[in-house]
Amino acid sequence: MPSTPNYLWELDDILGQGATASVYKARNKKSGEEVAVKVFNNSSYLRPFEVQMREFEMLGKLNHINIVKLFAVEETGNTKQKVLIMEYCSSGSLLSVLEEPENAFGLSESEFLIVVQCVVAGMNHLRENGIVHRDIKPGNIMRLIGEDGRSIYKLTDFGAARQLQDDETFMSLYGTEEYLHPDMYERAVLKKPQQKVYGVTVDLWSIGVTFYHAACGSLPFIPYGGPRNNKEIMHKITAEKPPGAIAGVQRKESGPIEWIYELPVTCRLSEGLKTQLEAILPNILEADQEKCWGFDQFFAETNNILERMVIHVFSLPQARMHKIYIHHYNSVAVFMEIVAKQTGVVPERQTYFYEGHLYPISSTLQVQRLSKSTEQYSFILIGCESEGPMGVTYKDPAFDFPRFLPSVDVAVDCSVAKNVVSAVYQTLRVTQSLLTCQEYILRGTYWLIENLKAECHRTAEKKSAVMSYYNCMCGTESRNTRLYNAAYKESAADKQEKGEGRKKLQLIRNTLSSCSQSPDQENMLGFLLLEVAKDQDHIHLDSSIDRMKQCLQKIQIIYKQFKKRKHHPRLSYNEEQIHKLDKINLGNLAKRVLTVFQDDVVQKYQAALSAHGSRMRTITEFQNHLGLVNGYLADCAQDLRSYEESVNNTVDRLAQRMQQTCLVQPNHSTVSSYHGPLEQELTIRMLKLRDQMKNVSYELEKNNSIIERLNIS
Repeated sequence: MPSTPNYLWELDDILGQGATASVYKARNKKSGEEVAVKVFNNSSYLRPFEVQMREFEMLGKLNHINIVKLFAVEETGNTKQKVLIMEYCSSGSLLSVLEEPENAFGLSESEFLIVVQCVVAGMNHLRENGIVHRDIKPGNIMRLIGEDGRSIYKLTDFGAARQLQDDETFMSLYGTEEYLHPDMYERAVLKKPQQKVYGVTVDLWSIGVTFYHAACGSLPFIPYGGPRNNKEIMHKITAEKPPGAIAGVQRKESGPIEWIYELPVTCRLSEGLKTQLEAILPNILEADQEKCWGFDQFFAETNNILERMVIHVFSLPQARMHKIYIHHYNSVAVFMEIVAKQTGVVPERQTYFYEGHLYPISSTLQVQRLSKSTEQYSFILIGCESEGPMGVTYKDPAFDFPRFLPSVDVAVDCSVAKNVVSAVYQTLRVTQSLLTCQEYILRGTYWLIENLKAECHRTAEKKSAVMSYYNCMCGTESRNTRLYNAAYKESAADKQEKGEGRKKLQLIRNTLSSCSQSPDQENMLGFLLLEVAKDQDHIHLDSSIDRMKQCLQKIQIIYKQFKKRKHHPRLSYNEEQIHKLDKINLGNLAKRVLTVFQDDVVQKYQAALSAHGSRMRTITEFQNHLGLVNGYLADCAQDLRSYEESVNNTVDRLAQRMQQTCLVQPNHSTVSSYHGPLEQELTIRMLKLRDQMKNVSYELEKNNSIIERLNIS
């Protein structure tokens, strides 16, 4: 058993193998602690001594959570070979994570962000120490599960690393083909002579390819036949990539290159994160080293993403979920602008529900003060007209289901089986997103209808208040006329003024008559509520995901058998017959998954979208009618206020005339002596009129308070 003074390992416990060394899982002889040991082979000693020592020196300078730790350098007992004793990462590498069928279309959004955070932090530590890695790739990013259950990714394999400042260059060649900068690829892979020098930004190219691979599950640059089988086209794609493109694919032999500027629809990242990433990738996947971003800008832009909080918003008119990436210190006004860009709903029209209630927000408030949202408990955006729900954007998983060849080839069959597992996982994710969309559609619609019912009740109260106001004005107009006639002889101007007042009251009466909710409209809301509640019950009872998962479990068992047979390609007759039957069974299970998806999930989803569009049109019509009614009531209230003002002016004039009469009469003794009894009668009448005017004013104030309380404006 190979060993060093303090560690031992078995050759079967190999973790990885490269051109100059192999990595094994080892154990401490005293404590039993698991470590990783890197054992160098004979070819490694053919390198110059300073190159051999470089990895030891690099690791000795580094100390960071996102860089694999070096514990010691020891020698084997017999051969005296140098052995690096390093931190053991029990969960493999990022490459092994990406090779899992579940991640064939890229990592989940949360896991991808962890990868970005760890790689950026590790690279920042390298740059602080003036080190260029020169072999960044998923296989050199190890994974460890932390105490909180979250992944921790760590940079490893510093055999190609060297000291290099931002303004320095190098000419030596290191790296892995698919992740190499095109200038290095031309010389290292195509063996074309050149005198180009390379700077630290070659690491940024490798990071860009790694990030794309992690986000999409595939490499960004793929010539027909694959990168290793078509090297000339591989270099052409990377070297001639136009500005803004983030990927290039040649789909036919000798065919044109298809340039890609956006992350694919199969990518598991949200549109909010895609937009952020698509602004970074073109600037680090830049063949011209002069045009490529520097590390300072790369760190600034990536940290700008990592520092943002996420607010989940479901747009009810669009029937689509959005993730809004925004800094916690930004205002709600900034948040609403971002929502407007993603949904097309201008800030003035944005209204939100949260947990069943209208959620009032102030544009000056900081977004960190908003209630916390998640994918299960998001804000629901309403308050806009839409041409129709767009729904979830997805690619039909049927295109990703491969077909088996009739002949038996255990290696090919294993690869096809793996692709089937990947396609089923993707089908499950699409199914879940369609079901989640339906749940939010029904949840938001239910809340919206309940809010409309409450709004109808408030409108009825407003109408009642305005009618009370109107009746008060009618009574006031009648009493005002009697008061006026009792005190003075009516002039032509007075008759005209009172005639115009009656016309105004009649117009208000006509308007109020039109402000009515038909029983059919109110019944319609109740019917919609029952319909939505019924659909919610159907969603909760949906078994499509459970049926697909049962098929997936059986498919995975067959896939495991295929992986075993791959290592033993010589099959006996009976084994071959079983293998053929497994292929048939696997094909039938895959068809069953597609049948459930297409004939059950998609049909129900399309029906739900159609019903949602119809409901939203009905609700929008109802909202518009309710808006008109409230507008009419507001107009009536304004007209009544205007009429009230004219009544108050009339009352004021009466009061002034009474005051003048009371003041003039005592100063004319001749008149007083002649009209003594009349003066006393007039004074008594004036006092009664004053009391009646006080009652009129009190009734007006009472109705005004009702109007103000109901916020009729």
